[in-house]
Amino acid sequence: MIHSMTGYGKAEKEIGTKKITIEVKSLNSKQMDINTRIPSLYKAKDIQIRKMISEKLLRGKVEFNLYYENLGEESSTKINTPIVKSYYDQVVALSDEIDVPLSSDILRSLLQLPDALKTEHQELDEQEWNEIEKLIKVALEEITDFRIQEGVALDKDIRSNVEQIRSLIPVVEQFEQERIKVVRERLTEHIEELSKVDKFDANRFEQEMIYYIEKFDINEEKVRLRNHCTYFDNTLKAGGAAGKKLGFISQEIGREINTLGSKANHAEIQKNVILMKDALEKIKEQVLNVL
Repeated sequence: MIHSMTGYGKAEKEIGTKKITIEVKSLNSKQMDINTRIPSLYKAKDIQIRKMISEKLLRGKVEFNLYYENLGEESSTKINTPIVKSYYDQVVALSDEIDVPLSSDILRSLLQLPDALKTEHQELDEQEWNEIEKLIKVALEEITDFRIQEGVALDKDIRSNVEQIRSLIPVVEQFEQERIKVVRERLTEHIEELSKVDKFDANRFEQEMIYYIEKFDINEEKVRLRNHCTYFDNTLKAGGAAGKKLGFISQEIGREINTLGSKANHAEIQKNVILMKDALEKIKEQVLNVL
């Protein structure tokens, strides 16, 4: 079964005095493109996180977010009391000097000054990280399940469009006898024109014959188109990371449809070629989201 590159996974857990939240989102991309948002405390694990994502998700534009909320009573950010007192003494002295009374919210203003607050440096606890690593794996499993579910719907849509192309081949064949009749009439006219020429050019006659045979014969295109559709179905059935391969096959399908259209020389066949192209464009859009 194919997987979509679109997905979302989330995992939460209280670890010690922290509530850890992991979010992983992914969209389609030609390569693996990872963007991480991680608190400075866990920055040292960025490479390891990227490796886990790459090994699990393989391809896509991935956004990884790690948040934490402190549930404990203590905070790592504290008031720098000596600095705030120093600011206060200076403000009081200035107030007396210029004879301007202090406002009631002076403390709030002092706390906004540089270095009024200090953040104590925290060391990453390895036991805590082991729990976070398990949580990341849970989120990655969730996004993988999401991708699988999206892949089921994607598979159904793609198959219906491939079948649309395949079903139009017999419709094209219904108009071939009529088309051959028109081609025969044109060829006869050209032969009659050549027979009226005083000096009959055998080489030119041969070239005209080859031109019409090559230009109007569409049997090879029909055979290759059917084969490409079957190969496409088999690749879908095999599953795995088939997105790029399916893209290449769809290009080959497009090549045969275009050649069929250029050789058609029949209004009804052209109409069905347009329907094939419409189905193929839908396939190409859908394949862009296949892993």
